[in-house]
Amino acid sequence: MNNIKKKIIFVACDTSNLNKIRKIINQTKTNKINMIPKFGLQFFYSKKGRKFLEEINIDFWLDLKINDIPQTALSAIDSLKDLKKCKYITVHVNGGLEMLKSIKKQAKKINKNLKILGVTILTSLNNKSLKEIGHTKNVKQLVLRQAALIKKSGCDGIVCSAKEALTVRKRYKNLLIITPGIRLPGDSSNDQMRIMTPKQAFKNKVSGIVIGRSLTKGNIKNNTKKLIDHLNK
Repeated sequence: MNNIKKKIIFVACDTSNLNKIRKIINQTKTNKINMIPKFGLQFFYSKKGRKFLEEINIDFWLDLKINDIPQTALSAIDSLKDLKKCKYITVHVNGGLEMLKSIKKQAKKINKNLKILGVTILTSLNNKSLKEIGHTKNVKQLVLRQAALIKKSGCDGIVCSAKEALTVRKRYKNLLIITPGIRLPGDSSNDQMRIMTPKQAFKNKVSGIVIGRSLTKGNIKNNTKKLIDHLNK
């Protein structure tokens, strides 16, 4: 049996409904695997979301993908210092090296345990999408370029699809690599382009995975058991 307790599973809490959030947290709770809730823009921007995150008593990931001029980005991080249980926060690599360095420096001051994760190419995009935007490089080339910026900035990790993870891992042994676009076998890909199963992702040497609808749609406890069984095979 794999030692799945060492694997980090980030549960995407993509709703602004507080009761649903509590249900997701409670019903994915297990001592068999390390589950950490991830809150994105939908919840953070909701009327009661910010208050809930002030009072939560478990570690969580705040997925804001901060992307602005360095001073504004730095001020944004500073405004989150009351969220004591925030262990991970995302910034967008598109903001550039100086923004990444500023955010990492400020994060150290407000919370020494806060990990800064650089978001690369969204998993809803593919090579065709990048051409439409105006990029001349393909997904893998761009992700590697962005990984170099993350490493140079001193940030703690990278968010990329599992399809690029192995290439990134070969070059950066100690970088946290977190992968969204994860689906249990047989589940719909929905709006994601570059997807993998949890087991495939961990074979690609990722540090953790983000899984949303495969866990939170339908019977959450059953879905959680399906995930654990899948990883134990």
